[in-house]
Amino acid sequence: MTVSTVKTDHASAAVPPVARPTVPAHIIKDDAEAIAIAHTLAAEFVKDSSRRDRERIWPVAELDAFSQSGLWSINVPKAFGGPELSYATLARVIEIISAADSSIGQIAQNHLGVVAAIRTVSDAVQQKLLFAEVLKGTRFGNAFSEFGSKRAADFETRFTDAGDHVVVNGRKFYSSGALLAHLVPIVALDDEGRAWYAIADRGAPGLTVIDDWSSFGQRTTLSGTVIIDNVKVPKTHLVPGYKGYDKPTADGAIFQIIQVAVDTGIAQAAIDETVSFVRTRSRAWIDSGVDNAWDDPYTIQAVGDLTLRLHAAQALLEKAGHAIDRAVAEPTAETVAHAQIVTAEAKILSTEIAIAATNKLFELAGTRSTLAEHNLDRHWRNARTHTLHDPVRWKYSILGKYFLNGENPPLHAWS
Repeated sequence: MTVSTVKTDHASAAVPPVARPTVPAHIIKDDAEAIAIAHTLAAEFVKDSSRRDRERIWPVAELDAFSQSGLWSINVPKAFGGPELSYATLARVIEIISAADSSIGQIAQNHLGVVAAIRTVSDAVQQKLLFAEVLKGTRFGNAFSEFGSKRAADFETRFTDAGDHVVVNGRKFYSSGALLAHLVPIVALDDEGRAWYAIADRGAPGLTVIDDWSSFGQRTTLSGTVIIDNVKVPKTHLVPGYKGYDKPTADGAIFQIIQVAVDTGIAQAAIDETVSFVRTRSRAWIDSGVDNAWDDPYTIQAVGDLTLRLHAAQALLEKAGHAIDRAVAEPTAETVAHAQIVTAEAKILSTEIAIAATNKLFELAGTRSTLAEHNLDRHWRNARTHTLHDPVRWKYSILGKYFLNGENPPLHAWS
């Protein structure tokens, strides 16, 4: 296990905001272009991914390239100038990026989820305003989860009405992307207990983002503590997020499918590393009767098994993307439940293959694969950390209730 080298001497200091892009982001034409751009970016991101993990170097240039590429606006509706690509394509993009660097893949998750929520719950005026920001290359971070609440959906952060704006107070954690975001959507409750996205400027007075994320995995997701002290948010940027869950919509499945894609990306990276190491560095076992590690029959079987399981997860991921497309186009109890169920199935398989592939890497590659110089443990650390986002044991429960008793999944961002 790589020992954490996170520097916390100055963690209490606020991280200053970053400048907005000076030129508009590219707008992607179609699904094929999105996939091609993702592959081009991934080829660059992978080059220093190990060093960024080892030294916890923020992916500043990489994130700028990612958001300016047009991949951060692929679910903006065509009516507002966006590509409005399939969620199967969106998931594939996140998988490709995550195979190169899973932290970068995760950073985009909440941005894309908020874009989807704006489509679902905002009126046309607010959509036009906020989608225009996204098309310019503006990045949404997030300030959703809270550290000390009893359950993930229990929020203590609140806002009060102040005329043309609201004033928000609270404290957040697990705020992926917030450090280098341009706008920070804050989940805050109104006086009726309803959850809204109060989208604050990253440099707003009273909004403090602290670089104190110390997890052993997903180390450069630009997360940390967010302190919200009388932060003013204009009502133009107050999005009624609760409306995405008070009736059937695809919002929860959209947040979930991006989590799945990060995990299949990690699994792909681990299998690729296994194949590369076995073919270039590993030795054949003394009793195998073969000269090369890649001819070991047990290794051959194991790689075949891992690849098969990854392909099964990827197939369900693609199926889930198309199910979400249908639920977005026609949100009914039936279409939304179907999208949630297929996404839950994909989440189970993606979690299992991410853990299996990152663990099996060392068994098949051998002892020398554990040397610190290779930093291959980052894949296991990333898989173990990211798959904790929501427990797979509850996904099995959702499936059982649906198929046995006809009970639709609950409507929230974790389902």
